[in-house]
Amino acid sequence: MAAIIWLIAGVVLAAAEALTGDFFLLMLAGGALATAGVSAVTDFPVWAGALVFGVVSLALVLGVRPILLRKFAKPPLLPTNAAALTGKSALVLEQVSAHEGQIKLAGEVWTARPLDETEVYAPGTTVTVMEIDGATAVVWRGP
Repeated sequence: MAAIIWLIAGVVLAAAEALTGDFFLLMLAGGALATAGVSAVTDFPVWAGALVFGVVSLALVLGVRPILLRKFAKPPLLPTNAAALTGKSALVLEQVSAHEGQIKLAGEVWTARPLDETEVYAPGTTVTVMEIDGATAVVWRGP
């Protein structure tokens, strides 16, 4: 009977892990399942089952959980889409001024305006994208 209780506890803890995702409840589930196995093949008293649960769970939390956390850690966020274009170099195709201009950026033609609206960039100039404002690249020729 004790083995069935430990088995149910292990399944419930494993299912609860899906809500948290930090691998702690999964380690406790492993301890409960190991205790269910030991209880099924031996006739130890309840306190011995609790001791098995504690030792196995502690070993899993201290030994396996750090490895899993490192393996499944979220990678640093990389900029994507328009945010990834900031800082890239572009080639001016048509004169870039406060109200007009086109550049070639990452193989695509973009409308552009200068960061300093008093500046004008001639075709053939290499500029740096400072930001993306809607569908317009804000560029700067630099020092």
